[in-house]
Amino acid sequence: MAKQLDYHTVREIFERFRAAEAEPKGELEHVNVYTLVVAVALSAQATDAGVNKATRALFKIADTPQKMLDLGLEGVTDHIKTIGLFRQKAKNVIKMSQLLVDEYGGEVPNSRAALQSLPGVGRKTANVVLNMWWGQPAQAVDTHIFRFGNRSGVAPGKDVDAVERAIEDHVPADFQLHAHHWMILHGRYVCVARKPKCAACLVRDLCMFEDKNL
Repeated sequence: MAKQLDYHTVREIFERFRAAEAEPKGELEHVNVYTLVVAVALSAQATDAGVNKATRALFKIADTPQKMLDLGLEGVTDHIKTIGLFRQKAKNVIKMSQLLVDEYGGEVPNSRAALQSLPGVGRKTANVVLNMWWGQPAQAVDTHIFRFGNRSGVAPGKDVDAVERAIEDHVPADFQLHAHHWMILHGRYVCVARKPKCAACLVRDLCMFEDKNL
């Protein structure tokens, strides 16, 4: 595991990310907070591009919990069958929609605990929704962020919870809101798992990764 970079180095890394893209955006397509929750839940062990392809037609006809229930399990399953684990995910979408109608009047709650009570919604999904929709500085650690956090020394940790805490503890407050998107996009397109594109990396001179691919 990499050592933790010092405050000034972490700050410089995020200064560069911000200079390159001041307002980074998530890549999951959605039309409201409900469709965002559904899209994020569907994205577990799937790519954003794959989820977007499956949900474009789905969200045109089912953009509220009640409309999703009206579509029914078979209809949802049919729309998302190109996504991994689609049968279980379709069941979760229906259960989640039912719970939202029964317990929350069809509205998506905006506390982490309430979000995590929804079927198919874990801490990571809740954090993405809190960050993207409600502008909370919540850190959703996925495989890309975990890899970049550890390789670079920005937020080292032995598991996703430790990396989440490291981001909260070490990334300066003025970068917390967008930290998750800067890191996810960097991990997805530059700091990739095999043959990272270190020659094209904005922060390679600050990064602690020893096996740089230059």
